[in-house]
Amino acid sequence: MGTGHPAAARAFVDNRERAHWHDTALWFVREKRDKQAASLPEWETLRETASAIKLHTQTQLAEYLLEFESEAAANGCVVHWAETTSELNKIVTELLQSVNAKDVVKSKSMLTEECHLNEHLAKHGIDVVDTDLGERIVQMRKERPSHIVLPAIHTKKEEVGELFHDQLGTEKGATDPQYLTEAARQHLREKFLNADAAITGVNFAIAETGGIVVCTNEGNADIGVSLPQMHIACMGMEKLIPKLSDLSVFTRLLARSATGQSITTYTSHFHKPRRGGELHIVILNNGRTELRAEPEIREALHCIRCGACMNTCPVYRRSGGHSYNTTVPGPIGSVLNPAMDPKEHNSLPFACSLCGSCSDVCPVQIPLHHQLLTIRHSVKEAGGLARSKRLAMRLAAMVFKRPWLYKLSAGLGKFAVRLTPRFIKYSRLNVWGKGREMPPTPRGSFRKWYQKNGGNRD
Repeated sequence: MGTGHPAAARAFVDNRERAHWHDTALWFVREKRDKQAASLPEWETLRETASAIKLHTQTQLAEYLLEFESEAAANGCVVHWAETTSELNKIVTELLQSVNAKDVVKSKSMLTEECHLNEHLAKHGIDVVDTDLGERIVQMRKERPSHIVLPAIHTKKEEVGELFHDQLGTEKGATDPQYLTEAARQHLREKFLNADAAITGVNFAIAETGGIVVCTNEGNADIGVSLPQMHIACMGMEKLIPKLSDLSVFTRLLARSATGQSITTYTSHFHKPRRGGELHIVILNNGRTELRAEPEIREALHCIRCGACMNTCPVYRRSGGHSYNTTVPGPIGSVLNPAMDPKEHNSLPFACSLCGSCSDVCPVQIPLHHQLLTIRHSVKEAGGLARSKRLAMRLAAMVFKRPWLYKLSAGLGKFAVRLTPRFIKYSRLNVWGKGREMPPTPRGSFRKWYQKNGGNRD
C-alpha cells in the first residue's frame, strides 16, 4: 500500500496552493449542482426513475442490445461488437484505413481513452485531434484527462497561456480565457476543415430507435461529424436505455449533476449516416458483463459519467485525478477499476473517507460508498492489504470490542497528546501528521458530559 494512489497523490498534495484551488474549483461546481437540484421539486423522483430504468435495462441487456442493433441497421448504420479494447482499436483502425483517413477529429470520449485509441492510431500513421477544449489542452500537454467532464481542471490559465504560446503562437504571457479560447477555436477550425473522418463518444444509445445521443457544451461533436463522410461512434454497452421517452429523465439529470447547468448546450441525436456517408457504431464489452454478474457492485454500470462524485469527493478534490492513474478516477473509478483489475488498483478503494457524499449526489443512486467498502473486503481477502494496515485494524478491533479498554485508551491518549513534545508528535513515525495538525484535546470527554447531562439511560 506504499505505492498506488497514496504515492501518486503525494506530489499533488505537497503543492498546497494547487491542491487548494483545485479543491475550491470543484466544490464550486458541486454547489452549482446543489442549486440546480434544489430548483426541481421532482429531483429525487428523477433519480429514482433513472436508477429504475438502468436496473431494468441491465436485467434485459441482451435483448435491448439486439433491438438496438436491428433498429440501427434499419437506419443505415453499421453496428460492430468489440469484446476487448484491442478489438475496438482494430475495428476503428480498419474502418479508417478503408477510406484512407489520415487526419481524424474526435469529440470527448472516455471510452476511447479507456482503449488508448489515439496512441494506437498514431502507430498506424493516423493523427487524431481531440476537439473538446479541455481534452485538446491535455493532449497538447501529453497528459491524460484528470476528470471525466473537466479534463484540464488541474491546469491553471497561466499554464494554458504558456502552452498556447509555445504551440499556437499566442502572445507571450497571455492569460485571458476569451483570448486563449479564440486561439484554440481558430486552431481547431483548420483541423475540422481538413479531417478525413470523425470519432465521437456516446452519452446514450436508444434501443427503441437505434439512435445515439451525444451531449457537449462546445458543439465540437456536431461540426466534427458534419464535414467528413465517415462517423465512428464508440460506446460501452452500459450506455443503452430502452425507449426514447426515457431520455428526458437522463438529460434533466446529466448537466445539472455534471456542471450545474439545466441542460448541455448541445444535445445531438444521430440516427442515420449523412447522405453518401457512413455511420459506424462500435459497442465495447471489456469486462462489463463480468461486472454485471457481481450483485454487490453491478449498479456501478448505471453510471452516466457526470463526474458529480468527483466534484464532491474530499479525497479526489485534494489529491487530483492523475493520482488514480486510471481513465476514470474518483469514487466511481475506485469501484470500476479494482472490480476489473484488483491487483493493479488495490489501493483505490482505500482512497476514500466513506463519508457517503458520492452516493448522495449520484444522479442514478449508485451506492458508491457501500460498494467501496465491499471492494475493500475483497482486497483484504485476496491478500492485497498491507501487513501494517491489517495489524492496525486488528488492534483497533481489540480496543473497540472491550469498552473498558476503549475508555482507558481514550483517557491515556488525551494525556499523551497533551504531554508529547511537538518534534516527537510530528516525527516520521506519525504519517498522519504530515498534512494535518492534531486537534486540541477537550478538557472533558463526551462520556463524562453524557453521564452528567444524559440521565441514567443505558
